[in-house]
Amino acid sequence: MGTPTPPVSLETGLHNEYIRKALVQAVYAADYTAAAVTAPFASADGALQAIPTGYVPVGYTTDDGLTFTGDLSMADVTSSQAVEPTRSDVESDVLSAKFSPQETNAATLALYEGLPLSGTGALPEMGEAWQWDRASTPKNPYRRLLFIGLDYDDSGAEIYVVKFFPRARLTSRDDEQWARSTETQRPVTFNAYRDSVLKTSCRNWVDGPGWRALAA
Repeated sequence: MGTPTPPVSLETGLHNEYIRKALVQAVYAADYTAAAVTAPFASADGALQAIPTGYVPVGYTTDDGLTFTGDLSMADVTSSQAVEPTRSDVESDVLSAKFSPQETNAATLALYEGLPLSGTGALPEMGEAWQWDRASTPKNPYRRLLFIGLDYDDSGAEIYVVKFFPRARLTSRDDEQWARSTETQRPVTFNAYRDSVLKTSCRNWVDGPGWRALAA
């Protein structure tokens, strides 16, 4: 008689150490004239590099965190001989990021109001007098947006998930509410558009000392 085949284990390939959370999230915004982010991590050990010059922190956001939505639209071909499409192609695939800043700072107001983050027309430093007018012909400039999520491995080493929108534009903003019961928020949604230099609308990285430790 032949050797019996061992039973298949349904636990093969299960790794709870691969389950990730963005325990801490950070959003940085820059004018489109700022240099693009190309190497956020040190090649030697995966440590997060300093945030490039010109990128301004948005600060605290609501505990909803960051929501990245992919709006995928398909164009189907149907035929009388089949009950399902006989061909299906991507018609559009739009990536967006939604977040709700809680701080009243220069970055959140610039993103919400369409103001530059630096240079002429930018808001002064915190604590100085601020003034801006609602434009009769609104401007909606392109931005660079950097999103960083931080997690830890079982030993406490950092694991980072990073998204970079090299060419992002405001496509929606929710109400700015003044109330005693809640903080003033300025919720915004930005779409990612293809950058002609980087040849992409979104560049992604996963790295960090904790991530590299998984190679063992």
